[in-house]
Amino acid sequence: MDALECLLGRTSAPLLMAPGPNRTELDTMLQAAVRAPDHGRLRPWRFVIIPEEQRTRFGVVLATSLHRREPDASPEALQRESAKALRAPVIVVVAAHVAREHKIPAVEQLAATAAAAANIMLAAHAQGYGAVWKTGAPAYDPGVRVALGLEPEDEILGFLYLGTRTGAASPLPRPPASDFTSVWAG
Repeated sequence: MDALECLLGRTSAPLLMAPGPNRTELDTMLQAAVRAPDHGRLRPWRFVIIPEEQRTRFGVVLATSLHRREPDASPEALQRESAKALRAPVIVVVAAHVAREHKIPAVEQLAATAAAAANIMLAAHAQGYGAVWKTGAPAYDPGVRVALGLEPEDEILGFLYLGTRTGAASPLPRPPASDFTSVWAG
């Protein structure tokens, strides 16, 4: 796939199914991720892969997180939260390990990690897979970070759901870049 075609054609996939990327394809996505711009070469990104066979266990982590936030959550709400882990055959959790005391500002480290996540989504698209980036309350829950083996100070930027796109792309209109662009006149 041509690079510009990849960039201009990528959309979030609202529905994903098996098959998901295999280990070789996923490795290619992760290699694209670590090519992201990284001021100071801090390499702040961390990736936790949740393979298809671990999604049910990850669903328990999500439901437990909801229960911590909302102790009175109904069994149906807990089940819906658990089912989010089944949205796609493969999930990549993208987190930033921010060196807070470093001369490179934290925002630049977070931006580098977000760029790495975007590269994963572009590499997925280039290989014929759909992807969607989700966050939500579990991304900010310290218990979820610990359950995933991340450091307590790491920040989850998102859950990237990867798989085979099913259905059409989201019909959201894409505004022209000129709507967000100005030319500085000095």
